[in-house]
Amino acid sequence: MRLLLTGFEPFGGSTINPSQEVVRAIEAQRAQSDGIELRTRILPVEAERGPATLIKAIDETRPDAALCLGESGRAAAITIERVFINLADYRIADNAGVALANRAIIAGGPAAYFSTLPVDTLRDAVAAAGVGVEFSLSAGAFLCNHVAYAMLHYLRQRRRAIPAGFVHLPRLPEQVRGRRGGPSMPLDEMVRSVRAMIEALASSPRRSRSGGRSRARGRS
Repeated sequence: MRLLLTGFEPFGGSTINPSQEVVRAIEAQRAQSDGIELRTRILPVEAERGPATLIKAIDETRPDAALCLGESGRAAAITIERVFINLADYRIADNAGVALANRAIIAGGPAAYFSTLPVDTLRDAVAAAGVGVEFSLSAGAFLCNHVAYAMLHYLRQRRRAIPAGFVHLPRLPEQVRGRRGGPSMPLDEMVRSVRAMIEALASSPRRSRSGGRSRARGRS
């Protein structure tokens, strides 16, 4: 299986992004992933370049599955997103200084796309690895939702039925230190959880599953 794994660069004044650190760590361990041909990208946190970089990576790598990772300041567990809406409504400016407000990601596109990842299988794999995991109903309206919606629309338009979707990661402990607490998770736990998801994808039938109970927690 050829897997495209992506993370994001730091944003919002931070100098670190857990999704970037996880991608780098898993890329360094790629020799341990028998039967998995890993391809990675770090996406810019920019309204135009972020989705364009992801779509270019899909064209270049032609993956059998795409797993995108991002940071959520509110997540206390690995958070598997289930729905991506056709709305860009940024709470802060992106890294290029752009703050889209109440704008469709794809003019005339569907109101939303469901993740085509086998979400139940991924949740069970993370839980079996001993890491906290939950579903989320909405990925928010910032870049994480933006790139996931654009990716799923692109795949639908080109009739490429591959498992694809998005997972939010908590912040790292060093990101919340001195901020009166806040949820976080050690890097090794995040790496273990993402490796478990990758292995589950490699062994899962190639079909979409959207079952499971959802916690409606938005991300931005």
